[in-house]
Amino acid sequence: MYSTAFLDIPPLTHAQGDVTLPGSKSISNRVLLLAALSSGTTTVHDLLDSDDTAVMLDALATLGCAIERTGKTARITGLGGKLPNPSAKLFLGNAGTAMRPLTAALAVLGGDFELGGVARMHERPIGDLVDALLQLGCDVRYKGQTGYPPLHIGLPSLRLDAPIQVRGDVSSQFLTALLMALPLVAERDIEIEVLGELISRPYIEITLKLLAQFGVTVSRPTGPNAWQRFTIPAGAKLQSPGDVYVEADASSASYFIALGAISTAAEGSNGIKIHGVGASSIQGDIRFIEAASHMGAHIESGPNWLHISRKAWPLKAIDLDCNHIPDAAMTLAVMALYADGTTTLRNIASWRVKETDRLSAMATELRKLGATVVEGADFIQVTPPPTVAAWQAASIHTYDDHRIAMCFSLAAFNPARLPVRIEDPKCVAKTFPDYFEALFSVTQSAEEHIPVICIDGPTASGKGTLAAVVAQKLGYHFLDSGSLYRITGLAATRAQIPLDVANEQAIADLLQSLPIHFEGSHIWLGPEDVSELIRTEEAGMNASRVSAFPMVRAALIDLQRRFRALPGLVADGRDMGTVIFPVAPLKVYLTASAACRAERRYKQLISKGISATLPSLRADLEARDARDANRSVAPLRPAQDAKLLDNSELSVDQSVEIVLNWWQSKQLYTSH
Repeated sequence: MYSTAFLDIPPLTHAQGDVTLPGSKSISNRVLLLAALSSGTTTVHDLLDSDDTAVMLDALATLGCAIERTGKTARITGLGGKLPNPSAKLFLGNAGTAMRPLTAALAVLGGDFELGGVARMHERPIGDLVDALLQLGCDVRYKGQTGYPPLHIGLPSLRLDAPIQVRGDVSSQFLTALLMALPLVAERDIEIEVLGELISRPYIEITLKLLAQFGVTVSRPTGPNAWQRFTIPAGAKLQSPGDVYVEADASSASYFIALGAISTAAEGSNGIKIHGVGASSIQGDIRFIEAASHMGAHIESGPNWLHISRKAWPLKAIDLDCNHIPDAAMTLAVMALYADGTTTLRNIASWRVKETDRLSAMATELRKLGATVVEGADFIQVTPPPTVAAWQAASIHTYDDHRIAMCFSLAAFNPARLPVRIEDPKCVAKTFPDYFEALFSVTQSAEEHIPVICIDGPTASGKGTLAAVVAQKLGYHFLDSGSLYRITGLAATRAQIPLDVANEQAIADLLQSLPIHFEGSHIWLGPEDVSELIRTEEAGMNASRVSAFPMVRAALIDLQRRFRALPGLVADGRDMGTVIFPVAPLKVYLTASAACRAERRYKQLISKGISATLPSLRADLEARDARDANRSVAPLRPAQDAKLLDNSELSVDQSVEIVLNWWQSKQLYTSH
C-alpha cells in the first residue's frame, strides 16, 4: 500500500491484463457482525483486509467475541445474542458500516457503551437511526452535537408492539442497522416502516440476502410498497451458516470497468479481465456495468469474472438516475471527462453524507482538470474540457475519501498526456489497500513519461540510503545499480571466473542467466538473499573492477533501464544520470569529503563487528575515487545538468528534504 503524502501518476496510455479484486466492504462488515451476533461458529472466506474491517474486528473482539484470523479467512465464534463484556468504549474510525449497525445491535442488547470515531465520523448524521431506536425504548444519548456521534448507549426498556419508523431518504445504513439488530429481540413480529423514498435499495438487498443466510427471512409486501415495510418474524434467531464467502467488491470493480472503456489495449491484448465478481453479484453496484455499457464499454461476464474492452470512442454522454449505484456513480463522473457531451448524474443526494461531501468534492476536483461542472442539491453535470489544450494537470485533494482517490486515478488517461497527482493515496486502505499496485500492474505509459530521479556519487557518499528514502517518500521503485555490479562480481567469483579483462566476455555472458530481483531493500540472486554478502569491502572492490569492463557495462545497461516502471524510479549509482538515464528530469550528484565518508564507513563496519581503521578506509576510498574518475568507460563525474549536493554536514532527513524540494520545483502540475 502507498503510504506517501502524494502519488504522482504519469500519463497513462494502455491497459491490459487481469485484476483480482478485494472482498466487498459492505458484505465483509455485515457478515462479521452477523457472525458475531449469531449462535455457532462462522468461517468467513475472502474477507476484505481494510481499515473498515479492522475497526469492526477490533470492536467485536473488545465486546468479547472470539476471533481467529488467518490471511483472508476469519473464524468467528458467535455470542448468541449475549454480550460477555457489556461495557466498552469503541473507536470506529470513519466506518459507517461499523458505526450504524453496531449502534443498533448494542442499543437493543443494552449495556454501558461509548461509540465514536474520527472527526469526519462525528459529522456524519446518525439522528434518524437514534430516533428509531428511541421509539423502541433504547437508551441512546449524544455525547456531542445532537444528531451525530459520539454516542452513549445504556440499558433499554424495549417496546415492540408498534411499527418502528425510520427515514430512508438519507442513508440506507439506518434501515440495514435495524434489520440486523432486531432479530436479537424478536419475541414477536417486529415491523419497520420506512418514511420517504428509500435510497440505495441494492444495499438493503445485500442485507436481506445475508440475513437469510444466517437463518432470518424478512418479509415485505409486493407491489409499489415493497420498500416501505419490513417484518422480522417472531422467534427469528441468527444462526451461523458455517461457511460464508465474501464476494469481491463491485464498487471497486467500477474503476477497472471504466479503465477498460477509456483506455486502448496494447497490441495483441484485448482489454481488462476482472476476477472475483460477475454480473450475477448480489451487490447493487454491479449494475454499474449497465451505465458503463451505455457510455461505450464492451462487457462480457461469467459466474465470477468480467471482461471489459473499449466499444465506442469518445464515450457517450448519459443522463442517469444513480440511486441504485451511489458509490459507483462517482466513477461515471470521471468517465464523463471522456464523453462527447454533458453527462448528468441524478438522485445522488446521499453523496453529501458519505466520507466527505462527495458532491462538492467531485465538482471541485473535476474543475481542476478543466471540466465544466454544475453542482445541484442532488445532481451533478459534467462537461469535459472542450479541447486537448483545455485539459489541466492537477493535484487531486482526496478528503480522506478512498473513492475519490481511486476514481480520479483514471484522469491520468487524459489526451493531453498530463500527469495527475493523488494526495494522501493511503486513504484507499479503507476498502482497497493495494489499489494503486493493481492499477499499475495493468497499465502502461510511454517510457519518456515515466519519471526517473538519478542519484549518483562516489563510494560511501550515502546515495543508496538517500535514494531508498526518496523512493519510499514518492512511492517509486528503487534501483541500487551498484548492487548489480556487486552481484556480478559475486557470481563471477563463485563461478571461478577471474576478474580481469581477459575474462570480460565470460563475465558478460554470465549476466544473461543471473536471476536477480529486488524486494524492497533486499536483493536476491535466485532463492538467496545476498543483501549482506554484497556489502563487504571485498564485494565493493570487485564491483569496481567489473564495472570497468565495457562488455559487462553494456550487458547491464538494458537490465538497469528495465527497472523504469510505473509510477516512477529512483536510481542510484555512478552513471545513472550520464549513461543509463541521460534525459531524467532530475539528476543529483551526491558527495561528501573523503574524511566524512571514511568515518561513516568505519562506523558501519564496526557496528557489524568488522575490524577496520580510519586511515586505511580513507586511503581505499580515495584510491577507488581515482579509479572510478579515470576509467575509460563511463568515468565517475556529475551529469552536466546535475544538481550538486554535499551532505558532509547534513542528516539523511535533511538531504531527503532538499531532493524532494528540487523534485517539487519541477512544477509538473502547473496548468498546461
